[in-house]
Amino acid sequence: MRRRKWAAASLSLVALLAVAAPALGMRLGFADAGNDAPSTTSRQAYDLLAEGFGPGFNGPLVLVVEGSEEAAAAAAAASRTTAGVADTVGPLPAGGGVATVLVFPASKPQDARTHDLVVRLRDDVLPPLARQTGATFLVGGSVAAAEDFADAIAGRLPLFLAVVVGLSALLLMVVFRSLLIPVKAAVLNLLSVGASMGVITLVFQHGLLGAQPGPIEAFVPVMIFAIVFGLSMDYEVFLLSRMHEEWERSRDAGAAVREGLATTGRVVTAAAAIMVVVFGAFLLSPDRMLQQFGLGLAVAILLDAVVIRCLLLPAVMYLLGARAWWLPGPVARRLPTVALERP
Repeated sequence: MRRRKWAAASLSLVALLAVAAPALGMRLGFADAGNDAPSTTSRQAYDLLAEGFGPGFNGPLVLVVEGSEEAAAAAAAASRTTAGVADTVGPLPAGGGVATVLVFPASKPQDARTHDLVVRLRDDVLPPLARQTGATFLVGGSVAAAEDFADAIAGRLPLFLAVVVGLSALLLMVVFRSLLIPVKAAVLNLLSVGASMGVITLVFQHGLLGAQPGPIEAFVPVMIFAIVFGLSMDYEVFLLSRMHEEWERSRDAGAAVREGLATTGRVVTAAAAIMVVVFGAFLLSPDRMLQQFGLGLAVAILLDAVVIRCLLLPAVMYLLGARAWWLPGPVARRLPTVALERP
């Protein structure tokens, strides 16, 4: 490893980035009967409705109009001529100056074109009518609600990532009194999470390995990130604590890496193998959400234990050498001393 550290680091990094790349096109949403196995009655009913009334019949949009009857009629007429709309029903008076219009998309509920239709109605079609009539127009229904939830999750995900990664890096800096160790740990842990996201995107969104294609459950990436990042950080601290002990004793960076891997490598690998088996068992469930959850966690832990902890981490530590344990003097004087090892 020490003689081929550049090759090990570069090849491992390229492989992880390649596996993670499909996650850039991940589309969040919720499964419906269209994602069930073709042998189930729910899927058969779904297909019969789509065949008889059009793909959008399984997920109509509900346009709520609060205003005059003329405003409701104008909304129905404008929706009917909007690109991506197969047909409309209504307006249907609900009393109290409120009416509803059912808008049937020309595409199935989980199609990206249906998402585009929701955005088009909200941003382009209805706002001019609201200014002309003074009415309030709202686009709802199960499809729109799923899109809103997915957008809310995606909008808050960067803040969630920043808080978790930032606090973890700060804690590592205090414990190991190093500036580069926390950065390295955060990047490697994010690589394992990204690779798992790429795998579930390929399998469940693009239908690889025979899975029914569809969006990724909106809350699955958040849950996978939280669990995988915690487990990866646990493995990281376990390995680095032994390396730190040897570094404090000998001041030999190479010996610290060798000692850390020799002492804790098998334990980390065994613990990861147990977790892979546990999470992999979720794939036996017929539930799509549990399958995504199990595959993402199992792949992340497997890659973390085999590729990151056995190849990428030691290669990076060899490349950094003694610089891995460097901390600027002003920062070191201000940080409290927290010892993981026995004195």
